[in-house]
Amino acid sequence: MLTAPAMTTAPRKVVNAMTIDVEDYFHVSVFDGVVPRERWNSLESRVCANTERILAIFQEHRVRATFFVLGWVAERFPGLVRQIAALGHEIASHGYAHRLVYDQTPAAFREDVRRAKGLLEATSSMPVLGFRAPSYSITPRSLWAIDILIQEGHTYDTSIFPIRHDRYGIPVSPRYPYVVDRENGSLLEVPASTLRCGPLNVPVAGGGYFRILPYQWTRAGIARMNEIEGRAAIFYLHPWEIDPGQPRLRAGLLSRFRHYRNLGKTEARLRRLLAEFAFGRIQDALAAPLANVAVAPLGASLPYVW
Repeated sequence: MLTAPAMTTAPRKVVNAMTIDVEDYFHVSVFDGVVPRERWNSLESRVCANTERILAIFQEHRVRATFFVLGWVAERFPGLVRQIAALGHEIASHGYAHRLVYDQTPAAFREDVRRAKGLLEATSSMPVLGFRAPSYSITPRSLWAIDILIQEGHTYDTSIFPIRHDRYGIPVSPRYPYVVDRENGSLLEVPASTLRCGPLNVPVAGGGYFRILPYQWTRAGIARMNEIEGRAAIFYLHPWEIDPGQPRLRAGLLSRFRHYRNLGKTEARLRRLLAEFAFGRIQDALAAPLANVAVAPLGASLPYVW
């Protein structure tokens, strides 16, 4: 279980968590009805080149990160997983087939999680402790997934986004890392970063919020978390988000906007972000004294029956 030491009053630079969800452009959930899984093998894959580009950027800035790798990718490109691990980054799981958790049965989810973890550990020769659900799809409908993650050997999860969104989110969940105590064990929940604005949590965590909104939105949000709240930000990105040349897939107007907006600007924004803030793996961010991990049972913090 990842823990954080006691807080200190000594001033220090906060280390934020840099996380990458390693998936291809056609894996994205908004294309589920456009690109059937049986077609995935026939499409041009760009995940290796895009991920290697991100690895090169991280080397330039001396950043180690946590890579949530899709099992489907690991199975077809094991060399990519070994390359990520050899450079000192953490390998974590993004599941196997990029299925939304709440669209699966518990049995199917367990199989997906187990398959991905086994592939990633065998390929990287590293223990895989972390999990992130596709599209943050652990919601009130799928909180049972936490028990399965504990049973399958994961010690932390970063799938519960404390915001309101049409596809995901539990807005009443804690904004900062907290320990989930269950009958079969415990797990650390590491939510993607938000700021509290009145009655709402607003996302400053990366992904589409990083691409679509002005750069200053993310910069100001992380600065506030670091300097005012004394907290590490949990930032995420996908390799396809630095690839403006990727094939265009047919989808609805909103889906196209969410996926393709500002792809040509993301790499420059990422470089600027790495120059302005300190980043590391999730374990590095949580090891800092200012991480201040809370300990609370999930049932006490989320008013849902599950």
